[in-house]
Amino acid sequence: MAAHTYGPAPLTSGQLIRLGKPRVVALIVFTAVIGMFLATPGLPPPGVLLFGAIGIALVATSAAALNCLIEQKLDATMARTRARPLPMGEVTPRQALVFVAVVGSAGLFALHSLTNSLTMWLSLATFLGYALIYTVFLKPRTPQNIVIGGASGAMPPVLGWSAVTGDISSDALLLFLIIFAWTPPHFWALALYRKHEYARAGVPMLPVTHGDRFTRHYVLLYTIILSAISLMPFVSGMSGAIYLISALALDAVFLAYAVGLCVHYSDRLARTTFRYSIVYLSCLFATLVVDHYWRFG
Repeated sequence: MAAHTYGPAPLTSGQLIRLGKPRVVALIVFTAVIGMFLATPGLPPPGVLLFGAIGIALVATSAAALNCLIEQKLDATMARTRARPLPMGEVTPRQALVFVAVVGSAGLFALHSLTNSLTMWLSLATFLGYALIYTVFLKPRTPQNIVIGGASGAMPPVLGWSAVTGDISSDALLLFLIIFAWTPPHFWALALYRKHEYARAGVPMLPVTHGDRFTRHYVLLYTIILSAISLMPFVSGMSGAIYLISALALDAVFLAYAVGLCVHYSDRLARTTFRYSIVYLSCLFATLVVDHYWRFG
């Protein structure tokens, strides 16, 4: 009986979606849409809301896929990332590169044609900042990679704001600052319980280069900074009492976790802190919208 030969498994849409880190993109789009709602006393124009969100999602997906393409060898060495499509051989580098180009171009075209050129250029700068400057230059070279590279991750609400207004205001920059300050404690909590993986992979994350104790104190320091910045929308008049009360409660829990990491560290607590940080940011931004429409409704 003749032996059967089989070609490579066909590429599926699910593999390409996973290549673009859909959970990360979902948070990006969520904060961008919040920026759109906060940019106007009423509702943002439906077309801008729809096509702005789609364009930002496509560019973010393209950037995430390029990050996976550049880091495919690194991803293969870490338990958290080794099941991604490229390390598993489900997507070839050529297929990934085509996906990056097509999806990214479609996103930039949608933003330029259906929102405005400022949002398109800002999205392109964010793409380059994350996929190239952070991934290629910062992450493998400095333990401050998350702090410096956090500027790209903090851009989505600014993109949403500019999609609606065509400019950038001080209120949009406050949203930027919140995410910028949130990024270090969020990622360092992850790095604390994944430090051995980062060490084996040769990535100079803060726990690898400076140790656990130093990192835990920096998580606390940045959480304090984040708590102060999170109150600035109320101080500036951008938000009201609903947001203030919610922010204080969310900050208190985050600070309790950060203090706990300093006093009685465990990997389980670091993992819980990391997960709470995502809940924190989501609730903080959602509360901004509730407060916004309560005041303008």
